[in-house]
Amino acid sequence: MEDWAFLVPAALFMVSMTITPGPNNVMLTASGANYGFMRTLPHLFGILAGCFVLFASIALGLGVVFERYPAVQSVLKVVGSVYLLYLAWKIATAPPPQFRTEGARPLDFWQAAAFQFANPKAWVMGIALMAGFLPESGNPWLNALLLAGVAELVGLPCIALWAGFGTAIGRVLKSATSWRWFNGTMGAMTAACVVMILG
Repeated sequence: MEDWAFLVPAALFMVSMTITPGPNNVMLTASGANYGFMRTLPHLFGILAGCFVLFASIALGLGVVFERYPAVQSVLKVVGSVYLLYLAWKIATAPPPQFRTEGARPLDFWQAAAFQFANPKAWVMGIALMAGFLPESGNPWLNALLLAGVAELVGLPCIALWAGFGTAIGRVLKSATSWRWFNGTMGAMTAACVVMILG
């Protein structure tokens, strides 16, 4: 068990990182409100899966590319920012549920998973997690997978809180006007994450 002691501080670190506001949590709140908790689950699990693959990849060498070539970081920031602005526009202009067409749907599993590779906050979390808590001794593959796995287990209830919070808000909103204000606010908050990314 002493060999696994590194997982405890890593788990506490991930609580602080995943429960605080960020692009994923703002979008989960908006999705929970607009589509309900159950329909938001693919989005939620897509975030976890994408982060797991990203974090493990960083530990096994992808992070070196990110640190060695600053241009990659700049490109990632631009791509992530453009995509976030697109998502922010979609959230802000989403119609109230009573006017929603049948084709309207939340972000799916694969879209949410893929977004993590363009999400600078996920990269920062992954690099900090692996640089700060990955042991130098032991099997590097096993340690990387354990650390990434614990990070996602800890992150699950944290991000689920945001989806649940959004679901609760969705039950309170009644009028089309209140829905437009809410979606506009969520869109603005998503767009505001771009300032954090480019800052």
